[in-house]
Amino acid sequence: METQEVDGASGGGLVRVVATAKGAVKSVAIDDSLMKPEEKEILEDLLVAALEDARKKAERMVEDKMKSMTAGLPLPPGMKLPF
Repeated sequence: METQEVDGASGGGLVRVVATAKGAVKSVAIDDSLMKPEEKEILEDLLVAALEDARKKAERMVEDKMKSMTAGLPLPPGMKLPF
């Protein structure tokens, strides 16, 4: 999971982040149009939203990988692995 990457975005793609499936942020890209002092608060909000988007995608990726790895294991109904 440390090498799997997800791309999070907000503001219609004006702010983008790349993170590993484990949550380590690798890069942040901010559109030049947001680099205005009066847009600082908006930029901060968009950055938080992009990071959250990447986090959610990473969680889904981990869940999907775990499902594919545990497919076929004889687990009792309702039992989940603690991953």
